Amino acid sequence: MGKKVKWSWTSALVGATAATLATTLISAKPKPPTFRLVSLTALRFNLNGSNLNDDKFPRLDADLILNVHVTNPNILPVSYDATSLSIYYNGSLLGSAQVPAGSQQPKSCELLRLPARLSGAELAQHAKRFIGDVAKREMTINADVDICGWAKAFVWGPKFKVHVDSRIVVDPLLLDVVDQENESRLQICVK
Repeated sequence: MGKKVKWSWTSALVGATAATLATTLISAKPKPPTFRLVSLTALRFNLNGSNLNDDKFPRLDADLILNVHVTNPNILPVSYDATSLSIYYNGSLLGSAQVPAGSQQPKSCELLRLPARLSGAELAQHAKRFIGDVAKREMTINADVDICGWAKAFVWGPKFKVHVDSRIVVDPLLLDVVDQENESRLQICVK
């Protein structure tokens, strides 16, 4: 009839392993990391004296720590560059937080403590709205950040950019996070 083929378990195991590895790599679509503001901690309030050139009154700036929970859902570890997170109130830039360069293991969670400074002068521009927010104990702030980094594969290190938009409702008296919506968009840079 025909030639008899000799069966080899080693060949079958190598073939199955190669097929599984290929399927895993092809179907492992990168996912954007998730970010969630856990808490705000007030460090200090800085009273800046009046400046004859531009300020008529002293202003009070606030130094905070933003505790942000970050999850890397991907199968590769990532590294990222330092960046700045912008914080907005009523459409105006209120302050910023510094995100240091770092890395994160695959399928892991990490708590970042980000130092931030909020401008009392800018908040004073929205005094009527701020007083109303304090009275109802709900203040809506927005934040956005662009994080650039790269995944760590054997010899391949794909670069990426993640843009995060956040809408956060906080209690301005107790600095509790009441509610938040975060949207991340991932862009893979192919070169």
